[in-house]
Amino acid sequence: MPKIVFIGAGSTVFAKNLLGDILSIPELSDSEICLQDIDVSRLETSRIVAEKICSTLDVRPKIEATTNQVAALEDADYVISMFQVGGYDPATKIDFDIPKKYGLNQTIGDTVGIGGIMRAIRTIPVLLRVVKDMEEVCGEATLFNYVNPMAMLCQAVTDSSSIQTVGLCHSVQHTAHQIAQDIEIPLDEVQYLCAGINHLAFYLKFEHVTSGGPVDLYPTIHKRAQGDAPLRPMPGTEGLSDAVRYEMVKRLGYFVTESSEHFSEYVPWFLKTGRNDLIEQFGIPLDEYPRRCEYQIASWEKLRSKLENPEEELRIRPSNEYGAGIIHSLETGTPRTFNGNVPNKQLITNLPEGCCVEVPCTVDDQGIHPHTVGDLPPQLVALMQTNINVQSLVVKAVLTGNRDHIYHATMFDPHTAAELSLEEIWLLVDELLEAHGDMIPSSLQLN
Repeated sequence: MPKIVFIGAGSTVFAKNLLGDILSIPELSDSEICLQDIDVSRLETSRIVAEKICSTLDVRPKIEATTNQVAALEDADYVISMFQVGGYDPATKIDFDIPKKYGLNQTIGDTVGIGGIMRAIRTIPVLLRVVKDMEEVCGEATLFNYVNPMAMLCQAVTDSSSIQTVGLCHSVQHTAHQIAQDIEIPLDEVQYLCAGINHLAFYLKFEHVTSGGPVDLYPTIHKRAQGDAPLRPMPGTEGLSDAVRYEMVKRLGYFVTESSEHFSEYVPWFLKTGRNDLIEQFGIPLDEYPRRCEYQIASWEKLRSKLENPEEELRIRPSNEYGAGIIHSLETGTPRTFNGNVPNKQLITNLPEGCCVEVPCTVDDQGIHPHTVGDLPPQLVALMQTNINVQSLVVKAVLTGNRDHIYHATMFDPHTAAELSLEEIWLLVDELLEAHGDMIPSSLQLN
């Protein structure tokens, strides 16, 4: 039976979904599951939830919980990283409050932009400590990284370790479902080819599978783009507009995977100081990630009471996460295809070698096999390259201890560069580094 380790298992809801997926698969139902987190209270909640999942499914895996990372990783076959460094307070508040003083608005702040840059700087060293421990006690294990900023974290791992790793995100399959709903085609009748970089991957093909062969659905998508943008459900809101993505499909010809609120801060065209007309036109929710954090914090105790209540029935539904299926394929040889974040080794031939790309992969008992996509449309490459520039500089800053590259990454970030002067960028980075203190490596702290 495989040993599966959850690093950051105190992310209880996400852990619940993955555990439900894993333990619902008969061949994995007797797995050894080890839950690890530094937060004892949240870890205990996740342990209770894991035991309730076992009871509901009538399965008997071995469940352990520990705060000791090395002990958790001992002889692991699969390691799932799912933590957040610094949490909402102070880390996320710093990422949003200080840039706002400089007139720099954000929505999510976890991928690129100044929020994504700072999140990477404090998170990469923590993930690399996980990898170092893996090298010591489970060198053959596969690391499934679910932590953002995905591309920067995965590149940092592959640039510094031989540990097998793949970054997993649900944006590809989730967005495919949304598009299918928008154009009223059943998802099980859709096939697609999607590739690019995480949160900036595009559907190169989106087709309706019919008895007469595949039919291109892009004409239908473009027709849908002429109407009002759909609202996407989001807890604590009346729904979020998807107007940004539908604007981009008009301009670029292809539909992007990441949500409109995310995408708006990867580019210089939407979050402009003094342009509330754009923010209103495209329905962009400023400070959306802090709002989600506050909503979750406010509802956490109620949710925890519900999850821990022995009388409360635990509903287990299949999620759309890839992790459980990949483990099953590696264990049994059953082939599956998914989109994974992997090093670019001539997979996308007009993106830089070694950057982190998101491409279709096949998995079986011989491993994970990324597909070669070839050249992407040049306008998509031009957009992705602006984000890759930032990603590569941040990774280099952390791995080499060169603090100058943090400033360089920030000055080349598309949104930041469109809003701030060079002097403002330097002052912003200085203030953020000072505010982060010991959350970031000593080599990158201000003297």
